[in-house]
Amino acid sequence: IDIDMDIDGSEEDPEMKKYSAVCVGREEDIKKSERMTAVVHDREVVIFYHKGEYHAMDIRCYHSGGPLHLGDIEEFDGRPCIVCPWHKYKITLATGEGLYQSINPKDPSAKPKWCSKGIKQRIHKVTVDNGNIYVTLSKEPFKCDSDFYATGVFKVIKSSS
Repeated sequence: IDIDMDIDGSEEDPEMKKYSAVCVGREEDIKKSERMTAVVHDREVVIFYHKGEYHAMDIRCYHSGGPLHLGDIEEFDGRPCIVCPWHKYKITLATGEGLYQSINPKDPSAKPKWCSKGIKQRIHKVTVDNGNIYVTLSKEPFKCDSDFYATGVFKVIKSSS
């Protein structure tokens, strides 16, 4: 008989644990600064508060690891985006899509249109409970370009130890 089990039988699987919600701060703080950075289960994220909504994503830009927490939020095609300060890549806050402008070369009068490169930046879930802000890491199985920069060598947040 295995007696290492917790009394209620819920031995925590470490793989599941990294998808548990982590408290990253207080609502009143982020509403003032409109953004904050946090480490959630060893993954660095940036949380934005924009027009009454919370958005969390990997902190480093999918393109070449630029610091998204230092970027500006701008609207493109009616979609709020974080603009990476390094190469001006535009990433939608809600979905993590990379946006770009394209033009039809066969139509000289064509206006550039906004197009999506698909989801490039991993988006994480933000919940608010009792004034506390929680981030739950995405466990979407697809590979996301920003995953590459979410590993150890690219860390931007200095640990307090």
